[in-house]
Order: sequence, then C-alpha cells, then structure tokens
Amino acid sequence: MIRLVNVNKYFNRFKSNQIHAIDNTTLELDNNGLVALLGESGSGKTTLLNVIGGLDKIDDGSIYLNNKKMPNRTSYKKDEMRVLNIGYIFQNFYLLDGMSVFDNVAMSLKTIGIKNKKEIKEKVDYVLNKVGMYRYRNKPAGMLSGGERQRVAIARAIVKNPSIIIADEPTGNLDSKNTIEIMNIIASIAKEKLVILVTHEKNLAFFYADRIISIEDGKIKSDILNETNDDLDYRIDNIFYLKDFKHHNAISEHNNKIDIYSDEAHKLKLSIVVRGDNIYIKSEGTENIEVANENSNIEFLDEHYKKIEKDGVDKYDFDIEKLNNKRVKYSSIYSVSSMIKSGYNTVKKYKPLKKVLLIGFFITAMFIVYAISNIFGSTKISDNDFVAVDKNYIRIKTAQNKISDYVSLKNDANIEYLIPGESMVTLRLISDKFYQFYNSYVTMSTSLVSINKLSRVIAGRMPESKYEIVIDKRVFEKTLEDGFIKMLGIKNEDDLLSYYVELDGIEKFKIVGISDTGNPSVYFDETIIPDVISRGYEEMHYESNYLLSTNVMNSSVKFVEGRMPINDYETIVNIENKEFMPISKEIDYTIGDKKLKVVGYYRTPLVSNVYYVSSNTLTYENLIKYPSLFIYSNNKESTIEYLNSKGYGADDTYIISKNEYIKSKNDSVKESLIIAGILLAVSFIEKYLMVRSSFLSRIKEIGMLRAVGVKRLDIYKMFLGEVLIITTFASIPGYILMSLILKEIIKIEYLKTMFTLDFKVLLISFITIYALNMFMGLLPIFNVIRHSPAKILSRNDID
Repeated sequence: MIRLVNVNKYFNRFKSNQIHAIDNTTLELDNNGLVALLGESGSGKTTLLNVIGGLDKIDDGSIYLNNKKMPNRTSYKKDEMRVLNIGYIFQNFYLLDGMSVFDNVAMSLKTIGIKNKKEIKEKVDYVLNKVGMYRYRNKPAGMLSGGERQRVAIARAIVKNPSIIIADEPTGNLDSKNTIEIMNIIASIAKEKLVILVTHEKNLAFFYADRIISIEDGKIKSDILNETNDDLDYRIDNIFYLKDFKHHNAISEHNNKIDIYSDEAHKLKLSIVVRGDNIYIKSEGTENIEVANENSNIEFLDEHYKKIEKDGVDKYDFDIEKLNNKRVKYSSIYSVSSMIKSGYNTVKKYKPLKKVLLIGFFITAMFIVYAISNIFGSTKISDNDFVAVDKNYIRIKTAQNKISDYVSLKNDANIEYLIPGESMVTLRLISDKFYQFYNSYVTMSTSLVSINKLSRVIAGRMPESKYEIVIDKRVFEKTLEDGFIKMLGIKNEDDLLSYYVELDGIEKFKIVGISDTGNPSVYFDETIIPDVISRGYEEMHYESNYLLSTNVMNSSVKFVEGRMPINDYETIVNIENKEFMPISKEIDYTIGDKKLKVVGYYRTPLVSNVYYVSSNTLTYENLIKYPSLFIYSNNKESTIEYLNSKGYGADDTYIISKNEYIKSKNDSVKESLIIAGILLAVSFIEKYLMVRSSFLSRIKEIGMLRAVGVKRLDIYKMFLGEVLIITTFASIPGYILMSLILKEIIKIEYLKTMFTLDFKVLLISFITIYALNMFMGLLPIFNVIRHSPAKILSRNDID
C-alpha cells in the first residue's frame, strides 16, 4: 500500500521559472490492481511516479510505503525501501546493453541478497519463460528489438517479487503488437500486485486499468474506479486481416497459387523467379516490397478484424510462489573479485582510441615517480652529504690570545682532547702496485683524530707505531665517489689495508686498520698531529720553507751540529744554510711576532728547506695560522655548556655543517619542489579531464543502475574495479620505467642528491599512483551519485 499526504514537489524552486510539479497531493493506493495515471505532457505524472517510487525527493509532505514512512533525502534507508518493495518498468527499458538478458534480470535478484546460483537460475528462467524471452537468455540485451527489451525489463522488475510495480510509459517506444503484449503482461501482474501505470493512451488505460487518476498541473483532477468492460478497439499495425480488404484476386496455374489483396484496384506487373528455396520478385511501378515470412513481424490472418478481449491477459498468469524469497536484504552486487573482473571486462571492451588515450595514465605515473623522487631527494638530508668533520668535535672561534687559550684548555680537566688548529686535512693515497699508475695518487679529505679516541677496528689491526694509521670506512666511501680509486685496484675498504698515504716532508703512513664510526676520520698518533695539521691543511700551497717538529725527522735526516730545539721558537736548519744562518742567529721566519732562532744543523741527501722545531713551536704556528680550535668530546652538550660558561664561543660542528648545508640547499629544494608540484598538478589536471570526459558518457548508465536498485557503494565499486585495472595495466608500467630511469640517474655524481630511489620512495609513489587514480576516477562519480536517480537520468551533464 502507498499513501501520500500533502506532497509538494518543485523544480527551480524560488526562481522566476519555478514549476510546481506536484501540488499538495494526498493519495492512497491499495495493495493490488492496476492504477493508471493519465494527463498531458508536463502535467506531473512521471514526477508523481518518481517520488512514489523513491527515485526523486519531495519538498513537503510525507510518503508511506507499506505503512512505513519513506525518508525524503537520498539515503541508504530510502534505497533499501524502494529496492525491497518496488519493481520498475521504464519507457526506455534501461537495460545494460553489453550484459546478457539473463544477467540483466539476475542483477535484480542480487540487489535483494540472493546469491545462490541455482536459485537465481530457477527464478530468472521462470520469468523469462513467462514473458517469452527464455530463448534469448544468453543474448546481449543490446541486440534485442524494442518489444523484446521491454519484456526483459518486465522480467527484471517482477523477478524479485516486489509488492509494487511502477511502469512509466512502458509501451511508449513499442509498436502496436508489442504494446498489446506488454499491456497483457502488466495486467496479469496486477492481479496479485499493485501496478502504477503512466500512459498517454487513454484507450489502453480504460481497457486494462482498475482505477484511473487524471493529473493536471500537478494536481489530481479526477480519481475513479474503472468499470468499463468494453472490448479494446486497437488495431495492430503489423497484422493484416485479409477478409477486410476490398479486392481479392486469386491466380492459379500449373499448381501455383497467388492471392492478391488490396484496398484499391492495382495493375501489377510482377516478375517472380523461384530457384531452390529462394523467391525473387521484380516489380514495375512499385518500389516498396516487404517479404512476410516466419522471420518477420508481419502476420496475415484470414479473418475480419475484431476488438481485443480481456481474455488475452490470462495466458500470462504468474505463479507468485515460484518467486517468493524467504530472506531479502538490500545487498551489494559486487564482491572484490567480481569488481575486478567487471573492471577488466569493461576496459577490455574499450574502443581502440580510448585505449590509446590510456597512455596518459602511463605518462602521469612517470611524472608522479619523478616528482616524489625529486621531492625526497631535494629534502632528504643525510649526514654523508654534509659531515666533513668528526661529529664529536666542538669548534671554538678565538679572537685574541689563541696560544694562551689553547694552553688553558689543554690543562683543563674537563676537556678530553684538543686539536691545535683545523681538524680537516688532505692526504694523498699513493699507489705503487700498478706500473701504469706508479706515483699516481688520490686525494682524500678527512678529519684528523687521535688514535687514543679509537677503541677498535673492523678490519686489520690497531697501529703499533706512529707511522701506522687507521682510516674509517666513511672516508673510503667519500673517496669512492672519485672513480679513479677503483683504477688503483681498490674496490672496498678492506683493499686499503697496506696502502700508504703521504704528506710533504713526512715519512709515509701505512694504513693498517679500518674503523666504522660513521665519521669521515683518520686516526693518527697524537705526538705527530701538529705535523699532520701543518702539512695536511697546507697540502696545496707548496711553501718554499715550512716547519716540522723533530718528532717526524726520518732516517734520511741526521742531526750534525749544535743542539736540538728544546725551547719555544728554536729551530735546526739544513747545514747547507750554515753560512747564512749561524747558530744563535734569528732568521727571517716568524710565528706571530716571534722570530725563529737557529740552535743547530741537520744534513739530508734530499733537497730540503724544512725548519725542524719543537712540537710546541709547531703548535703555536698552527694556532696562529688557522682560525679555530677543535675540542673532541663524547658529551658535546655538557662540554659546550661548560665552555660557554667560561666565555668561549663554542659551536657543535655537526650542527654548524648541517645548517650550512641546509642553507645552501634551500634554493635548490624550493626549485625542485616547484617543479615537482607543477608535474603533480599537470598530472592531476590531465587525469581529471581524461577521467571526466570518459565518465560523462556513462552518466546515464549510472542513472540506470541506481534506478533499478544498485547501491551507491556498488557504483563506486564498479568504477573502482575499472580504475584498478587501468592503473595496473597503464600506470604501473610507467612507474616501473621511471624507476629504472631514476636508478641510472642517481649514479651520476652531480644528480644523485637531486633524487632518492629507495623502498620508501617506491612505496609512496606506488600508493600515490593508485590513490590518485582512485580519487580522480571516483571524484566525478561522487558529484553525480549524490543526486537522486531521477535527476541523474534526466540529464547527461551533471556537475
């Protein structure tokens, strides 16, 4: 039963072109019978039908379906009520053309929760047989005639055994013969159920309907019980009643008989050829010749026309028990597997041009991987990118009295270890293992640390003399960026063992161990660190005269006269300079405002202008030459706090390097982010336009599905399956290709910091591609699906 109470429906409400489509209508319809709604076009018949059936919403009033109030807004509850109680027969059929007749009808059962294949087959076969469409059950709906399509639509409406059938102009697109057949079926259904029929054909309404309601300007003009029992005067265009023709000529000769029927006398000139089972007719003066045989819809009856009687309805009696459903529940028609399968079949049927357009998904996937890799590469800050000094160092910038500051800090019990000058040195890694590279070397920039601060090595051993050193694997990794080191036969850090590094004037240092501290450091004997600082920092200056401490005098240097430099600012010089540099004379080499004083001589077979001094004197020179002091600490935070309390300007070298690196990289990061953002925006817009243009052609399909009861969630699933298939077969190849390209790009030294390609980038790119495609694919659907089914069906350009 349906009850309407003071229902109003407007179009363009509160606008100058407002239409009051349903005007304060109150109406009650019984549980069965055929109710016909009559009225001129625009009178409000279809609108009334749509609000009764839940396809459209009302503006005022209430509608009750089987004594339950129907929600006004488009909602799950409203959809549930109409799907479980109402079956629809539309003027335009609304079948899915690419789907078989059987599947179109079966879909209706799936919406009410029937999943059992055997039960579905029994019910669908039964209704198809009753409407005369069983033999076409496996045929695509798009290949049927209009009458056949409407029979399938009727089968779909009744197969779920609803209590109410709504038929909106069900014969509007049919010929006269099919009109009668369809009306007979509908009248048969009305014996057990309430059928609400909208039609323009009054004669059909008064012949079949039990109740007739006339609508005018949105109001019920009249509501009467139809007691007419007259026969229906309704001529079927494709049936020829032979006895009604005025003229009949019969020609019989040689066992051939030809009958000619016509309303007027004709002079026919026909040539007829019979060959095998084929008949060929040539006519002079008559161009339109149509053959009537068992395959045509033309029928010859050797009788007079007579009016249609109501006994034609009886042959379509339905056994409702065969359609009864023990359990009904508004259900989804798509599982995950069916969603994917449906999406695959849809994409597979794309036209060639549409498949070519999918290259846009391929390209945008490449853009996404590129952009995300660029963003991560530009914003990623790795210690390896900026850490040049051992992370345990604290830097002190001193303005005055550097020597006194150094002495004070060296004697401070709160200071672990102090470097007199710069921590950074440049060493030469030399090779004598290959003749073609003899005397060749690779320079290594590294941070200088006392061997006393290293507890263990991961390869080799700890040093046993002051000319043995340990090098950290991070130094090797940095040096490896220079491909030349591989040409020396060094492929991993272990290969460095037994190689040598050198500095001018000092005996070669043998690499005996490899550490793994994460710092770009080389560990030296503490006694010769001032010499390493002096020569390592000045590696590229090549002074004509320079200082070394007596700690590094090698076997080729022999002390020959005077005494060794014990005090500060004393030196021994090459004996070849004895004439110009006598003992006790100050020479023209100053440290600050102090000149060096000669106290002895050495002899060497090598050309040498080295001034050997005490370790303190060399330290003083380093302190004056270089702008900073470096303090080694395992607890930098407390050490910095202590130093600042003493008035020293102490900075964490790690933080300084990081901030300087970030500052230098900010511009390139902004540029990369802008480029990546543009690429993503272009991808977004391109994909949206592509999806939307494809989607607009399918709005009516969505309206059809919603009208026959498919859940909104199922509409999303249907398109989601399609998007997932497109993404998998069109986007993922682009994702893979760009990943392979980036894999090669990051091998290029000056590009590698611009991009990152790791599991995180690949995963985020993968998720972004699927998420973006799903968002773009479902966004247009969201904008449409929020409307009522009636509104969706009424237009193809919903925004």
